[in-house]
Amino acid sequence: MERTVSMYWRPFRVLLVALLVVMAIGAPPAHATTVDLSGTVALSNCSGSLVTLAGLPASAPALVLTNGHCLEEGFPEPGEVIVDEPTQRTFTVLGGDGRELGTVRASRLVYATMTGTDAALYQLSARYTDIERAYGVTALELAVDRPRAGTSIAVASGYWKWTYRCSIDGFAAELHEGSYVWQDSIRYTPECQTIGGTSGSPIIDVTTGKVVGVNNTGNESGQHCTMNNPCEVDESGQVTVRKGIGYGQQTHLLAAYLSGAGDFEGPGGQLARLGGELAGLGGGLAGLSGGLAGLSGGLAQDQL
Repeated sequence: MERTVSMYWRPFRVLLVALLVVMAIGAPPAHATTVDLSGTVALSNCSGSLVTLAGLPASAPALVLTNGHCLEEGFPEPGEVIVDEPTQRTFTVLGGDGRELGTVRASRLVYATMTGTDAALYQLSARYTDIERAYGVTALELAVDRPRAGTSIAVASGYWKWTYRCSIDGFAAELHEGSYVWQDSIRYTPECQTIGGTSGSPIIDVTTGKVVGVNNTGNESGQHCTMNNPCEVDESGQVTVRKGIGYGQQTHLLAAYLSGAGDFEGPGGQLARLGGELAGLGGGLAGLSGGLAGLSGGLAQDQL
């Protein structure tokens, strides 16, 4: 596949599939929070979400989470970790019903990689309070706890303005796609037939309303470990292919590290979950929760 084409972005070819999936999506479970498209954003090629951390002040510049493979510049190379780069990327903010409320602009690409995980985090010029005042939208909170198998989830796509509902079927020790390897990936039950354009969508625990992961891929045609056809590799090296199954990447380590509550020590003491190099930004991103609050002064709505 061309490097400049997002790996899980084929909106027009799969539009009919998206429409057919509508009838297969069930209602949220009893006692669940109301999960809609509020807090999500649309990119030119992917989906994303406004995210925050517990305790992060509303006066801090807001953050947007999406996939590393959704960068405008194309895919990061295997092993590449991008940290603290200037950007002027824009995002369309959505209301709960999918209405386009306006745009926000990023000032920094805080972090992006496709090694160990598939994630990108942007810092916006606007603060959380500016966005809420202008659009009536609040950010989704990143969970700091690892999700569990069986958890009911929603995958909320800002690109398609659609929400998929299913459960976490389990986890792939390693997920291989072309030259990329991701660790401890979330595997969905078959109800979440995510399609091109849903890349970067938040994976939301419908009970807590918190983000537990970011949607990034699915096996489209049953091929083994090729682009758009990831395969699972377990601890013994056994390869499993699950045609039609979607996957996402966990975000609890990112949340814990950003909030200063973790050091990226995953199962087995491995640091590769997020590329192992996030600490390269000013001695670590744990200072982000305080440093983000340094943006002073209000922004007019047309400057968001």
